[in-house]
Formats: sequence, structure tokens, C-alpha cells
Amino acid sequence: MMKFAPAALAAALVLAGCASAPHAPSAATPTPEAAAAATPAPAAKGPAADDNLNAVLWSQTSNEHDFIYIQAYRNAQEKLLKAKADPNWDALAKDDRAAHPSLKGLKPAVVLDVDETALDNSPYQARLIRSGGEYNEAEWAAWCQEEKAKPMAGAVAFTQFAAAHGIEVLYISNRAKDLNDATLDNLRKAGFPVAGKASFLGLGTFVEGCEQAGTEKGCRRQLIAGKYRVLMQFGDQIGDFANVYGNTAEGRAKAMAPYTAWIGERWFVLPNATYGSWEPALFDNDYTLPREERRQKKIDALRIN
Repeated sequence: MMKFAPAALAAALVLAGCASAPHAPSAATPTPEAAAAATPAPAAKGPAADDNLNAVLWSQTSNEHDFIYIQAYRNAQEKLLKAKADPNWDALAKDDRAAHPSLKGLKPAVVLDVDETALDNSPYQARLIRSGGEYNEAEWAAWCQEEKAKPMAGAVAFTQFAAAHGIEVLYISNRAKDLNDATLDNLRKAGFPVAGKASFLGLGTFVEGCEQAGTEKGCRRQLIAGKYRVLMQFGDQIGDFANVYGNTAEGRAKAMAPYTAWIGERWFVLPNATYGSWEPALFDNDYTLPREERRQKKIDALRIN
């Protein structure tokens, strides 16, 4: 065992005492002022960052968004009367037209999706961002019942032009059946021509001999096929134009492949970056996955080359 001389022992005790003093400043122990400066500021209050923020802001505030809609509807209007004059012109996909192949004697019509095609529901999306929430049927229904959705740019002028030239304007929507009246009222308030309740085909529309598959619009398009020669269709999702028999990248591409020449001629596809079937296709259409897991799958889908 090492022994200390009395003087050395005293020095060792003094050093030990200094080393254990709780308030002794050192390079490893910052002063109170330095410690306070290093403490991170408290997190700002409010909802967490939301993936939909830029998309909703773009749809609400960018001129470019509205110009795309105006461009599409003006382009359609320029071609509409020519399409009407051609007795063989039809904008229904083959499987939608199959049960009623003859166009003879059918009244001309245009078919529009409602949400983000005719009516702007971005305020509902904005509310979700501010609250930090996600889509749910009760809040969505409450928004629809407010009947406050504004028309998408260019849509009213086009539909009024069509109606003025004897072309029926039809609306297909996946809104629930109990929202039919509110939706019709909202369309009228926004300035759209609505001939009557038959002009609107909501999710609860019964079509004899056709089995509804989820929210697919095929049965309702078949119902229209029996009464109308469809000159043009408008929508923000592939399912607004054709049946998608598998919401995957491959299934979506397959549904559209036979009709790419119709884009901008008979089918007018409008931009919707805020929601749509494109999104769940990235996480296997499984909304039971936690929000962060869904987000990670979307990140994994990003192309970096």
C-alpha cells in the first residue's frame, strides 16, 4: 500500500475536496449562464408537420393551379360542338358501353366528377392540417352539408356552355347517398346547371343487373350509357374514367393504357395532389397501418435517380 508523507497527505485531501465540490466550475461543467443558453427552446405549440400542407396551399393559393383547370375546360369547350356533331363520337370506355353499344338516338351529355373536378373541397383539407387530424366520414359529411364548396376554375363556364347547346350535364360522385341533396344544392349555389335529381349519380345509385364493386363508378357509367352519348368525361382520378381492377401501379396503368389517345380529347384529367387512389396504392391500400408507417412507405416510393 502506498503511504503519504504528512505534507503530501494534506495536499491530496485538499485536491480531493476541490474535485468533489458540486459548484466548482470546470471545462466539463458549464456555468449556469452557459447551461441556460444550451437548453433547447420549447417546441412550438400546434399540430405536427403535415405531408399535405404544400399540396393544399398550392391548390388554394397558386395561380398555376387555377390556370390548369381553366386551360382544361377551355380546351374542352373548343372541341365540344365538333364532338356533338359527330354521331360516332363517344367517351365511354368499352366495358361501360358494352351493354348499350348503339349510339343512335341517344342524347349528348358530358360527365363530371364532383369533388376537385367541379367543387373545391380544399377548405376541408386545410381544417385537417390545422387540427392535425385525418379524413373521417363524420367531419367530411359535416363539411358537405355546409354547402360552401366553391367551383373549380373554368368548370361553371364550361358546363353552362354545354347546357346552352343542348348537352346534358351529369355528375357522378362517391359522396354517400344521404349527401345527395346537399351536394345538388351546393352545385346550384356554385352556378352549375342541374336539370334535376337524375343529373346526380351518387354512391347509393342502384343500377339493375350491375353489382357495385366498392366505390367503382362503372355501374353508374353503364346506366348513363343506356340514355346518353357521352361526349366528354372530367375527373381528378383514374376511376372517374375507367374501372381499375387492382389499385396498384400496374393496375392503374393497365386501366388507362387503351385510352391514352383520349386524354385531352374525350377525357380531361385534372390535378389533385391532396388525396386520391394514387396515395393508398403506395401502401398496399391498407389504411389500418399507423400513419407513420404509411408515411415511411411513401418515402420509400420516392425516386432519387
